Amino acid sequence: MNKLGKKAENLAHGVREHVRLRHNITETVKGKLSLGAQILQVGSLEKVFKNLFSVSKGQKLLKASQRYLSTTAGPIAGLLFISTNKISFCSERSIKFASPNGELIRLHYMVLIPLTKIKTFDPSENVRKQSTKYIEISTLDNFDFWFMGFLNHHKSFKRLQQAFAQAPKN
Repeated sequence: MNKLGKKAENLAHGVREHVRLRHNITETVKGKLSLGAQILQVGSLEKVFKNLFSVSKGQKLLKASQRYLSTTAGPIAGLLFISTNKISFCSERSIKFASPNGELIRLHYMVLIPLTKIKTFDPSENVRKQSTKYIEISTLDNFDFWFMGFLNHHKSFKRLQQAFAQAPKN
């Protein structure tokens, strides 16, 4: 297969995988529209990042993209931000949680991993379905995060390597 055909095949597979992670196409379209509306409201993905997470002086957003965080309850759609200081994730929609007093509250599921706290990050794939690709991030305090739904798994992993190389060292 020629180089262009391989790229097209990889992109088509990435799109299929991205849509497959949702329960149905309607949910996928709703999520994309919701994300677009949020970006339009604040002006840019960089402003969304700054509104959601504290940003230190000199910190630069390298990449923002829609991804899924794998959880025991299933994949959670949201935005993955890769910056020069941290990896951040915020769910697209709020999720119901039980508060300590038993009330149900709705909050966005958020993850913030300082690059200095990352022990390892590795590309991975489902052993039963090798077309399902993940990037696993393990932290120094022994937490594991699995991100998936990449249109270009290899390029996303390279971007993470770039961020890690630029990260301030302790």
